[in-house]
Amino acid sequence: MISTLLRTRCAATLAMLAASTVITMPSQARPQIAAAPAAPAPRSEAAQAPLSVPAETVVAIPVPLPLPGQLQPLPRPTPPRAAGRSRPSQSRPTLQDRVGAAMEAARVQPDGSGFVNAIQVFPYTEGALYQIYAKPGQVTDIALQEGEQLVGAGPVAAGDTVRWMIGDTTSGIGPAARVHILVKPVRPDIATNLVINTDRRTYHLELRANPSVYMASVSWTYPQDQLIALRQASAEAERASPVAAGMDLASLNFRYKVEGDKPDWRPLRVFDDGRQTFIEFPEGIARTELPPLFVLGPKGEAELVNYRVAGRFMIVDRLFAAAELRLGSRRGQVKVRIIAKSRGRA
Repeated sequence: MISTLLRTRCAATLAMLAASTVITMPSQARPQIAAAPAAPAPRSEAAQAPLSVPAETVVAIPVPLPLPGQLQPLPRPTPPRAAGRSRPSQSRPTLQDRVGAAMEAARVQPDGSGFVNAIQVFPYTEGALYQIYAKPGQVTDIALQEGEQLVGAGPVAAGDTVRWMIGDTTSGIGPAARVHILVKPVRPDIATNLVINTDRRTYHLELRANPSVYMASVSWTYPQDQLIALRQASAEAERASPVAAGMDLASLNFRYKVEGDKPDWRPLRVFDDGRQTFIEFPEGIARTELPPLFVLGPKGEAELVNYRVAGRFMIVDRLFAAAELRLGSRRGQVKVRIIAKSRGRA
């Protein structure tokens, strides 16, 4: 009886030890070990061997790091448009926007620094819209350049000739004669445009009536004309300047022939004074590339020689029988040959 009871208890103890060592695998993604009972029964030495549990591995997900210039803001989503309604794209301005922006950029307003006493002096620019402010009961004088004349059947044209009184007169005589355009509004809240055609240029103006302020007189300066005058004066001074000091005119030899290609810089004439050779180029040669000079030997060999430039003249400190001016690469090279004839006097 006692031995039977002992065998029963041993069997129960072994069953409990076997149950406590069972490993459960709920899923293949992450193995887990079943929790042991809170108060396990005493286990035998065979059941107390350590269990081999796989170590848990931590894997870090790679995160891309933005480099300079790569991190850009996301575009804002465009809100949906209402059905049946459309609006112009912001990337393509309308015709009204384009014309309005161009007109606004062309407008030239009066400037306090541009007044000479009561005269507003604008620098003239072709295509500019000059703003003129007038007042009822007052005349605004628009003075043109001295010597400038009105041309055409209708040299002065305005958009509103009913509410604006427009006329012209002249001051001075001869080359100092000056045309004046006189304008006056009949109301203080009107505006129009004015076009003046002359033998030199076209003026575009916008007239605006003001109840309290008006411009007594308007005139212009002409930077382009001043630049042209300076260029002409420089060219005349260049033509009048001597090629070389102390030159004996009686010893000049003009018996040279120019042949070959005909570029814009082709020499006009060549002469020498018995010691130096002078090659005259067209006006404006200083603004272009000057070709180098090669003196040709008896067998046709070319020798690059030194020279200096004075105005539009190339001065070579020697005489030669034949020479070439060359410009460009071998393919398409421009050549002008200078040949000295038998010595003589002009």
